[in-house]
Amino acid sequence: MKMKIRRNDMVKVITGSDRGKTGRVLRVFPDKGKVLVEHVRVVKKTVSSKTGQNTKGGIAEQESPIDVSNVVLVTANK
Repeated sequence: MKMKIRRNDMVKVITGSDRGKTGRVLRVFPDKGKVLVEHVRVVKKTVSSKTGQNTKGGIAEQESPIDVSNVVLVTANK
């Protein structure tokens, strides 16, 4: 399956709870048919603290992949 959406393209979400939002494509998963869009489908994830790395634990927000059929290309980055 050939995907016409590439990294750094601007896309608009056409279905789902984030309908109408636009964002930049951060990553493309062509084998799964999904894309990771900036500030779209943000989920909360618990993060544990690492003893040797001085990182704090807590709840972090991160983007989750969205199906490529749920987005439409707005502007392509060449």
